[in-house]
Amino acid sequence: MPFTSTAPKLHPNWDHLHTVLEQWRARGERIVFTNGCFDILHLGHVTYLEAARALGDRLVLGLNTDASVSRLKGPTRPVNNETARGRVLAALACTDLITFFPQDTPLELIQLVQPDVLVKGGDYTLENIVGHELVQARGGLVTTIPFVDGYSTTGTIEKLKC
Repeated sequence: MPFTSTAPKLHPNWDHLHTVLEQWRARGERIVFTNGCFDILHLGHVTYLEAARALGDRLVLGLNTDASVSRLKGPTRPVNNETARGRVLAALACTDLITFFPQDTPLELIQLVQPDVLVKGGDYTLENIVGHELVQARGGLVTTIPFVDGYSTTGTIEKLKC
């Protein structure tokens, strides 16, 4: 089987997102959006992303930039830089488009994407999901996906310290 580059899934800036999204919408495809740091990819992440993708036809993933991760998680994070995180996530069959956002929340990106489905992890309540009002006002679905017990980036980092 020939090697397939992950580059077409990566959109480091937002310049061409509108074109891709409009092509999908013209075909009647349901667009799902989620976001996060995805610093050290683990089973919980993969299970979550597969479940998110199952809610629609296309999965758009907003990935926190390195500066954003550091502000949210502390000065020792991220462990993997945004280029590495983006390439690994693009290699997953369940992701269709990955873009980066430098803000602390993905609100601006959600406004641009206008997803049909907005998904976050089970540690969120619907009211605490950034962009929920925007998606619901358009008639979209906002939902959460439970965590896989025993898997977290913080837990992985703690195990490595032993």
